[in-house]
Amino acid sequence: MTGAIEAAVADLAAWLTGAAGAAVPVGPPRDGPGGGLTVWPLELRPVRPTAAGGGAREPYRFVLRSLLAGAGPDALPALDRVLAAAATAGEPEVVLGTGDPALWRAFGVAPRPALLLDVPARIDRPLPAAPPVRHPLRLRQLGMRTLDGRVVGPEAQPLAAMRIEVPGTPYATETDHAGRFRLVGVPHDPDAPDRPVRVRLVGRGRTHTADLDPADPDLVIVCAPD
Repeated sequence: MTGAIEAAVADLAAWLTGAAGAAVPVGPPRDGPGGGLTVWPLELRPVRPTAAGGGAREPYRFVLRSLLAGAGPDALPALDRVLAAAATAGEPEVVLGTGDPALWRAFGVAPRPALLLDVPARIDRPLPAAPPVRHPLRLRQLGMRTLDGRVVGPEAQPLAAMRIEVPGTPYATETDHAGRFRLVGVPHDPDAPDRPVRVRLVGRGRTHTADLDPADPDLVIVCAPD
């Protein structure tokens, strides 16, 4: 299986062969008899991702930067043809920036006219396949219940303005001046009607938790001082 980098290099070499009018092999810059152009991958550059539509995953995009250089008397005319073809077609993107002597020292050849070519590449990332459903779909609906109760302190004094919350849900209320509260719409599991309902009480600089018996007609939460 051909990878994205290998495919991008092969496509670039094929395009260069057509633009230059002669075969452009993949290889580093060279000296010696024969001359002609060579193309050599130098680096991979990232591309900022864009939002994918339709729920698809955004492909991984990058740019392959390659060095096109030549040697011998035929190199400049071929390089000129490639530059004209790229400028006319608008692709691949041409960068005129090969004047760094360190680049040529790394290849062990003398500096020469050359082009940097940027070719876009991508790796498609399809969404993972969902596992098959092997059993009938079962919907389970929870019922709703209302909890009424009181919050008192020492000596059964009513505690007003205490916040009553059901952790993990948006259900919350506050006690009135008599310490009474009503929680409406608390989820109720019909398969476990006696399961306690845990609530959190916040007020007076303290936080308390309590487990309420939903079957108790007179729920009383006692908040004693620590």
